[in-house]
Amino acid sequence: MTELLVATRNKKKLEEIKDLLKDFDIKVTSLADYSGMPTIDEDGKTFKENALKKAATIALYTKKLTLGEDSGLQVKALRNEPGIYSARFSGPDATDPKNNQKLLRLLRGVPLKKRQARYRCSVALVDAQGIIDVVEGSCSGVIDLKLKGSNGFGYDPLFLIPRYKKTFGELDPVIKAKISHRAKALAKFKKVLKKYLAGKK
Repeated sequence: MTELLVATRNKKKLEEIKDLLKDFDIKVTSLADYSGMPTIDEDGKTFKENALKKAATIALYTKKLTLGEDSGLQVKALRNEPGIYSARFSGPDATDPKNNQKLLRLLRGVPLKKRQARYRCSVALVDAQGIIDVVEGSCSGVIDLKLKGSNGFGYDPLFLIPRYKKTFGELDPVIKAKISHRAKALAKFKKVLKKYLAGKK
């Protein structure tokens, strides 16, 4: 069985990726399954650069088929911040609650209609021979005035989808798995993976 190593230690992100790839007859592993993996300095200027760096670093080190993913939130009123710094928005000891509180603080006084945002995701596939492809997905929404719901992770309790009048924190995970930035990127990624696996037969 083909192994796909996901270059992440984020358990919730890994769960989402595994769920979105469940139709494939592959073994999905992550950095948590191995010891002594190289540290990846996410110093790219874009989600795409960071996704590629994660995948390439781990694929070159392990010689395994590797998925690298980078995603984050862009808020229009904050000139697209936090962007690639989404996970570490509130500093070196950043946590989801601290990041969300900082975001709410920076948007204090900004009306809901001016709190447009989008989640973006880049997914790269790399093997020992090199880069196979990089795909991207995005999902538009609004930053709510307060935290709502306990589903998901990251900025999900603040990311309001106007069509459903619910945040990702409140939304049924089945719906999120169809409309999210990661779902859209992985829908494209699945085509890339399918073609790659077919070529290996």
